[in-house]
Amino acid sequence: MNVHKIKQDICDIGRRIYNKGFAAANDGNITVRVGENEVLCTPTMHSKGFLKPDDISTIDFTGKQIAGRKKRSSEALLHLEIYRQRPDVKSVVHCHPPHATAFAIAREPIPQCVLPEVEVFLGDVPITRYETPGGQAFADTIQPFVDRTNVIILANHGTVSFGENVERAYWWTEILDAYCRMLMLAKQLGGVNYLSAQKSRELLELKDKWGFSDPRNTEQYKDCDICANDIFRDSWQAAGVQRRAFDAPPPIKPTSEKPSTNDDQEALIQIITNRVVAELAKRN
Repeated sequence: MNVHKIKQDICDIGRRIYNKGFAAANDGNITVRVGENEVLCTPTMHSKGFLKPDDISTIDFTGKQIAGRKKRSSEALLHLEIYRQRPDVKSVVHCHPPHATAFAIAREPIPQCVLPEVEVFLGDVPITRYETPGGQAFADTIQPFVDRTNVIILANHGTVSFGENVERAYWWTEILDAYCRMLMLAKQLGGVNYLSAQKSRELLELKDKWGFSDPRNTEQYKDCDICANDIFRDSWQAAGVQRRAFDAPPPIKPTSEKPSTNDDQEALIQIITNRVVAELAKRN
């Protein structure tokens, strides 16, 4: 493993975060796991846009700094909790992308079944309950969600995303913020149009084919409305999440439900006809 190259990659992602406006001043932090008990970590009180490999510290899984001339980020415990819960994760990126953070402040759930790329790469995006950043209580807020997603919105704070390397970890945040911006622009134009049931299921099939996991493709959630944010809905009340800006999508029936038959349609037509005839008879 080339640790110096990984430090360079961290600096590169730091510049991208800073240049995108995702981390003002000294905001944000980045880590990469490089051993069973070793994690590279960006320094506190240091702009992510101007990092050098020598600025990156090394910490252990207790959060103790074991190498580096600059003090590690104060929010490293959040990253370590993700590594503990997800052994497959090798990098974590935390920052404050403006449009996604606006949803964090409003505690507005991210609409589903709108943009194909978001359905394939992200799926349902949870919002945590709020805790003061820096401590273990703050780190614990991600526990209910981390096994079912690769990006989480931190209430009144920002986002955290994670993956098999630092670039992939960053990708999910960039996709999420771009999507949140598109949603805001679409609302200014008049509203959001949702994908149909058939097209939404086609995207889930592609996602499964391409090797991206999604709880909606599992047996546990097979009867859920795939566009209704059902995966994380049970956390909304505790976190103060509520639809305010974007209406709920029209209900999409689970695949286990049978579509209406011709007999059902004919029976409905007959009921309506009978009611119309009865009303006309009253008037005569």
